[in-house]
Amino acid sequence: MNTDFGLRMLEAAQTAGAESVEVFLRNSTNLSIEAKHQAIETLETSATQGFCVRVIRDGRLGFSFATDPGAWESVVARAIESSRHTEPDEYNVLPSVSGFSNVEVYDDAIATIPETEAIRTALSVEQAALDTDKRITKVRKASTSFTTSETRIINSFGINAHYRSTACSAQVMAVAEHAGESQMGWEYQGSRLLNTIDFARIGRKAAERAIGLLGAEKISPVKGSIILDNAVTSEFLSLLATSLSSESVQKKKSIFAGRIGETVLSPRLSVVDSGLLPGMLGSRPFDDEGVATTAKTLINHGELTGFLYNTYTARKEGVASTGNAVRGGIKGLPAVGISNLFVDASSPEFRAPLDTLIANIDRGMIVTETMGMHTANPISGEFSVGVSGFWVEKGRVVHPAKEAVVSGTLLDLFKGVVLVGDDLIFYGNIGAPSLLIEGIDISG
Repeated sequence: MNTDFGLRMLEAAQTAGAESVEVFLRNSTNLSIEAKHQAIETLETSATQGFCVRVIRDGRLGFSFATDPGAWESVVARAIESSRHTEPDEYNVLPSVSGFSNVEVYDDAIATIPETEAIRTALSVEQAALDTDKRITKVRKASTSFTTSETRIINSFGINAHYRSTACSAQVMAVAEHAGESQMGWEYQGSRLLNTIDFARIGRKAAERAIGLLGAEKISPVKGSIILDNAVTSEFLSLLATSLSSESVQKKKSIFAGRIGETVLSPRLSVVDSGLLPGMLGSRPFDDEGVATTAKTLINHGELTGFLYNTYTARKEGVASTGNAVRGGIKGLPAVGISNLFVDASSPEFRAPLDTLIANIDRGMIVTETMGMHTANPISGEFSVGVSGFWVEKGRVVHPAKEAVVSGTLLDLFKGVVLVGDDLIFYGNIGAPSLLIEGIDISG
């Protein structure tokens, strides 16, 4: 499915009466391995390809897709036909050429990795976890994945662009057992570049998380300080991500609706979305409409400065797309989504090593795991989640802690940040450092 194939569909749709036409093509291959007991439990390879056509006639939108290149004529016909049954919408437009960004998203080492080497990576994740400590008795889901994709977008306003990308990820769940107690630890890393993945470290980190929680004790209710570690901060940030979408704002489903220019988080925090970070999973030269990706600060020193847009939502507000059109695949129209979203200190003076964050706690907790995050309400921001981690008194870790509960609202949580760790890590396309937060109710 090359440029000629896409142009053939575009011209056929125009001949059939479409005023605006977009052809989106994507193919990918994937190799996934899961190890257990130093043997391969599953090994799966897959290859997918597909394309879709979006047409606009008199403001009416039509859409169709297929995986068989031989069906292209019927796809064009169905897209034209479906446009006859939709309501006119003045905001149905396609973007014009905006160039594209130069960002490193392809690694031939991933695209050409031998199966034997891919298997070795999964085995090394599991073995590293087991070698960390004799109390690691089981390893679950020691898996690695290697993906190569190609995306091409052609439209009637001059866009004709494509890029190749790769992705590699690894994750593992380690189980520690001692004196009749069992604890689990999880770790993950993903990148578009193979040499940035440390497979052994992933196994060791999961094991260390599990071992560290052995001997956990319940705590008494207290109002104190908490440190959210990287993984937990990323979970809370992913809830905020929905509210930073212009789509959510326009549907009145965002806690940030109507609050541009207001201080919504701690002034010590800034939130950035960037598709230009080399090797990151959310990076790409252009979005899923062909608009160049950008880097934009959405919250600056705690102040809300903007939202993420695709072409439709941008047209609705009379602004430019931020290059944040995303598709789940060929079967759907582009929605609004993040590239690489991360929170960080708004100024270097608010950033410090983790040891310094801990030293600033009189009584409180380091939260390393949450339970029930899916029950949080992303629209109201209300949450009540179970947490576990480590109890801290007078700047020192005293013992592991379990079965505690932290409740509140997302905005109040992030408004309470007083210090930011220097340990920014990305989990997929969400990046987060550790955060020190004051004035939190912790119930046992």
